[in-house]
Amino acid sequence: MITWPPLKVAFVSSYRPTQCGIATFTSHLVHSVQLAASGAVQPVVIAMDSGGVDYATPVELKIRRDVRYDYVAAADSLNHSDIGVVSLQHEFGLFGGAAGAGEYLEHFLTHLDIPLVTTLHTVLQVPSSDQYRMTRAIADCSVNLAVMSDRGADMLGRVYGVPSPKIHLIPHGTPDLPLVASSRRKRAMGLEDRTTILTFGLLSPNKGVEVMIRAMDRIVAQMPEAIYIVLGVTHPNLLKTEGELYRRSLEDMVRTMGLEDHVVFHNQFVDDRNLYAYLQMADFYVTPYLSEEQIVSGTLAFALGTGRVIISTPYWHAQELLADGHGRLVPFDDPMSLAQTILALKEDPEEYLRIRSRAYAKGRNMTWAVVGEAYWRLLSEVAANGAQRSAEAVSGALAV
Repeated sequence: MITWPPLKVAFVSSYRPTQCGIATFTSHLVHSVQLAASGAVQPVVIAMDSGGVDYATPVELKIRRDVRYDYVAAADSLNHSDIGVVSLQHEFGLFGGAAGAGEYLEHFLTHLDIPLVTTLHTVLQVPSSDQYRMTRAIADCSVNLAVMSDRGADMLGRVYGVPSPKIHLIPHGTPDLPLVASSRRKRAMGLEDRTTILTFGLLSPNKGVEVMIRAMDRIVAQMPEAIYIVLGVTHPNLLKTEGELYRRSLEDMVRTMGLEDHVVFHNQFVDDRNLYAYLQMADFYVTPYLSEEQIVSGTLAFALGTGRVIISTPYWHAQELLADGHGRLVPFDDPMSLAQTILALKEDPEEYLRIRSRAYAKGRNMTWAVVGEAYWRLLSEVAANGAQRSAEAVSGALAV
């Protein structure tokens, strides 16, 4: 009986313990692909490194974000290894180069000889010329592109001219957790008498937290037990440019409005176990983002997957995930609508439970196990086709 060695897959991305959404996504992706492959895959991580992080297995190589040579060296190292396929996680800010375009990545792309599958975490409808050129370069160098929303797939074809057979729609993964009443988790956190509203993720002005704080003034007038929890550290890019100025402005706003007992900030990057506990204790989950141009939100996917009742502004990913009664959409920058929607659902427990059940049911199609299976099929197919083409090339050369 022939035993084939496991397929070696290189994942190029930020990675834990780096505190960012893509690092978290990639760690879940690596784990879920391993489970889907049942021992037939060996992951290797090439970590995008901004400094000051100590990595462990499976990280084997680092690319310093702002060192051009590292991109070439990483590609050459992979070319001289037994890696069968590369999975690249792309977000413009992850890579060095021109502001907003991450052009240093092109040095990696043009030197890489191994089949590449790229997951696009951002697709821009109105890119700058540099962003357009980089997206086209990624598409040209990738065997396949994975996106997490219909809108992203549509824009790749319509704006960037990527042929549809090259595009794979694979949703953002969600935790596979039981649907539990929030009261159970609230008791453990000492919040059993409170109506809990949650936002989590890296804190930055585009998240619209101040809009929800303004909504709390009206909510508390009719629901005095309400508490809004903002969970997450300040985005590292924002910390570099202005420190905690934005967080302090939100805290000042809370004090000015007299909402200290109703709005709390948990300035921490929590592990999965604690994050899931926060999600399961939330009566309402809110994403009051300020711009529609967001094709994926990992926080939204996680909230849906745990069966939370979600109130959101209509950015692109929310429009897709919350359609057909899986949540509620409210206009941008509209604290009155946020407040009215939460208060109305609090007074309509039957509709509240219907939304929660629909959300949880939809999330069953997006668990990390489902996502891992989809990525494993795609990566193993690309690797197999690449190996076949290499064998054919060698055979042709020998025949000459």
